[in-house]
Amino acid sequence: MHAAAQGRAHARTTTPPGGSGRGAMRGRAAVAALLLLLLAAVGAGAAPERKAHNYEDALRKSLLYFEAQRSGRLPHNQRVAWRDHSGLTDGLEQGVDLVGGYYDAGDHVKFGLPMAFTVTMLSWSMIEYGDDVEAAGELGHALEAIKWGTDYFIKAHTKPDELWAEVGDGDTDHYCWQRPEDMTTSRQAYKVDRERPGSDVAGETAAAMAAASIVFRKSNPHYASLLLHHAQQLFEFADKYRGKYDSSIAEVKSYYASVSGYKDELLWAALWLHRATGKVQYLDYVVDKADCFGGTGWAITEFSWDVKYAGVQILAARLLLRGEYEERHRSTLEQYRAKAEHYVCGCLGRNADGGADANVERSPGGMLYVRQWNNMQYVTNAAFLLAAYADYLGDAGGVGAVSCAGGETAGAREVAALARAQVDYVLGTNPRGISYLVGYGAKYPNRVHHRAASIVPYKHSKEFIGCTQGFDHWFGRRSSNPNVLVGAIVGGPDRRDRFRDNRENYMQTEACTYNTAPMVGMFAKLNRMARQEREQEEVTAPARTTATQTAADV
Repeated sequence: MHAAAQGRAHARTTTPPGGSGRGAMRGRAAVAALLLLLLAAVGAGAAPERKAHNYEDALRKSLLYFEAQRSGRLPHNQRVAWRDHSGLTDGLEQGVDLVGGYYDAGDHVKFGLPMAFTVTMLSWSMIEYGDDVEAAGELGHALEAIKWGTDYFIKAHTKPDELWAEVGDGDTDHYCWQRPEDMTTSRQAYKVDRERPGSDVAGETAAAMAAASIVFRKSNPHYASLLLHHAQQLFEFADKYRGKYDSSIAEVKSYYASVSGYKDELLWAALWLHRATGKVQYLDYVVDKADCFGGTGWAITEFSWDVKYAGVQILAARLLLRGEYEERHRSTLEQYRAKAEHYVCGCLGRNADGGADANVERSPGGMLYVRQWNNMQYVTNAAFLLAAYADYLGDAGGVGAVSCAGGETAGAREVAALARAQVDYVLGTNPRGISYLVGYGAKYPNRVHHRAASIVPYKHSKEFIGCTQGFDHWFGRRSSNPNVLVGAIVGGPDRRDRFRDNRENYMQTEACTYNTAPMVGMFAKLNRMARQEREQEEVTAPARTTATQTAADV
């Protein structure tokens, strides 16, 4: 609008036909200026200049990472060749088959809560951006990544009120530095049941299976139905026998304690079951429990494997924006939306009320910073939530603004731009110019804190490596890991964008499955956007060239 007004002002300065001398020169200058303004208008609305990233390459690599984290008997189409079978006796002592699933990070314990959250976020990625994943040719690999987790959850859910929540012991595991193929550490398995409840881990597993059932509905309807059956049973178990799983399984407290409790997981599971089934009883649950479970009470500025409130609030806000509710739900869903927008505004730094904790800190390079240990999990999860919410706002038509505490607002485009900026930071648009997605770009971490990646591959050297032998021969080496953990997103830099690529620096160099899971959706979405931008560039480039030439001729 400003450019158009300037154009009209310049147009009024042109001289009448037949003018000459200074007037004619002013006229030609004015026409040239007008053409240049029109040229600017052609490019109006374009994103600020940024380093181009190959999001399709990042997507492919992110899905490879999940193959590196596989436990169990590896399939014939396994692409990460430096891994081999492991954990083949898991559950044997307890008389149950617990072979399979994922190692969560650089060690070899199978922790149920973060594993389930990983699968939920992989599934949500596919629900929102599955067409984009398919367009990039990665649909099969994405479905395999989800199914490797859900197949394990089916095994682990041995009775309606029984779920095996952990295999291995963190203390003994961390005492050793071995390849998973050589494991000599305890493979003790731990479960939650009626006497030892775990509503958080059961709730998250229900959410994962409900979300995955949506993903498989078209390609494998029988499997989708099986997943939904397990999800409903797990939710009933989690809700009926309430308790924190770290009170039932003491061994998990030092590693994945449920600090937020289980109420967020119950709301989270109910919302995913509502989305998977359409049954109003699940939405009634989310509305009825909104206050007493903290869903409309907690104003949160982080989202992670432990704290689901922001995700709950954004899913509830989606229902409001899409009109998928009954009138009795409206006022509560509006409260959920207000809290969802507190999270969004907190990431944008737009909450004027609420004190210092109302907004997320930013590093000088623009990275969202929540805490020192594995900060990238908050960055990648925030990017996904922001992108999804921007899309929900866009789909809602005229309801495209976010209302922040203190009266400020933000548009859907600004929210989406922040999501993209966080992804680009991960990929190397940062002060250090380093990609925190391993294997992507020219510069990335080479000494990832990861047992299997840091030791010669089992297939190349089957000589047994003992528990502490790995520390002696491999952990302390200054050289790069012999195996590149492609697709892993490490813990990342500190609040000043500083990063030390040392294997001992586990707070920054260890990678986790739940860091990468939300980025599968983000890379797919941004790949589509980048393609559209290139196509738009091809359309507008000739117009800009013509305008420039005409201006020069004048």
